[in-house]
Amino acid sequence: MIPPGRRPEPHKRQAARGQRQRQRPGSRPNGPGLAQALLQRGGATPLFLLAGVVNAGAVGYRATEGWDWGDCYWMVLITLSTMGFSDPATKVLSGGGRVVTTLLLVGGLVVVQQTLQKLLELTNTGYFQILRDRRTRRQLRRMHNHVILCGYGRIGREIAEQLSAEEVPLLVVEMDTDRVAEAQQRGLRVLLADATLDETLQEAGIHQCRALVAALPNNAANLYVILSARGLAPHCRLIARADSEEADRKLRLAGADQVVSPYVAGGRTMAATALRPLAVTFMELLAGSDCEVDEFQLSLDPEQLGPLNGQSLADLQLGRRSGALVLAIRTPPSEVGAPGEPVESELIANPGGSERLAPGQLLVVLGSKPQLNRFAALLGPSLASVEVMSS
Repeated sequence: MIPPGRRPEPHKRQAARGQRQRQRPGSRPNGPGLAQALLQRGGATPLFLLAGVVNAGAVGYRATEGWDWGDCYWMVLITLSTMGFSDPATKVLSGGGRVVTTLLLVGGLVVVQQTLQKLLELTNTGYFQILRDRRTRRQLRRMHNHVILCGYGRIGREIAEQLSAEEVPLLVVEMDTDRVAEAQQRGLRVLLADATLDETLQEAGIHQCRALVAALPNNAANLYVILSARGLAPHCRLIARADSEEADRKLRLAGADQVVSPYVAGGRTMAATALRPLAVTFMELLAGSDCEVDEFQLSLDPEQLGPLNGQSLADLQLGRRSGALVLAIRTPPSEVGAPGEPVESELIANPGGSERLAPGQLLVVLGSKPQLNRFAALLGPSLASVEVMSS
């Protein structure tokens, strides 16, 4: 126990917990700090010595033989590389030139050996891996509107293939080195880190991404990812994998926008194939086409809607002017039910021309990318956000 009066202050305890978290097993060392430490230990000294030997040898040949600089450096190269004097154009050395060659062989071989040893030491200590990590981090900082995929298992591979087919910028966060290598072989950008840590999500660009998918095989790990992501980016779209109804409920409470169970989704697809095979075939054809199903969220502010507020689909002629098809309209909770009663929103499938636009509505629209772009342009400032549902 800590004696009275000796208990650390709250901010010091919090800093200590943060230090322990940064030093937990599996976390990455600070790349730039370690690289600087390696250089301070003499990582660049052999390279400077090697450059000095090369230049000193060239100056020696210049002084003793009077050659031009090209011949001097060529003589240094064939001497240090132990190629010998096999070149018939090599000139005969004088006594001073032989002395320079002898000193160059003795000093050069020692410096070259030290340089190779230092390069091997830097390789074994992970210096070059740190340089690659720093380059990867610089690339990550330039990523915007991408999808963060946490976990590259069987579900994660399928998600990555679908997103890659749509040319959506994707970043995979994985701890398993074998899966990291597999993802890199497929040309994916991978971050070798623990997705449950806040620093990992910040490094992955949680504030600039369009969505985060937690596809880890463990429900608890997915819950940690969702909790961390929701705390860091309250407006980020979060999708999580769950293996049970209890995990589904807890993930939604943690802040997941959508929770998908691979078993439930697979069962529903198989049942739909048995009952409505044509509908399932249509969705598969849609996935392989250039069409998308996007969600157009209208602003909650009536002033933002402007002249569109209260206008019917028939009056606006959005489909004819853009070429896109309005599949459904989801009304906000305030539009349905008696006043004061908490009622869920209503989904109006295949809306007719008499349906009118109102603040907070969500329009589900089908079309190609150019058609959807024209549809968004027609909505103008009344549009709050656009989300891609499927392609």
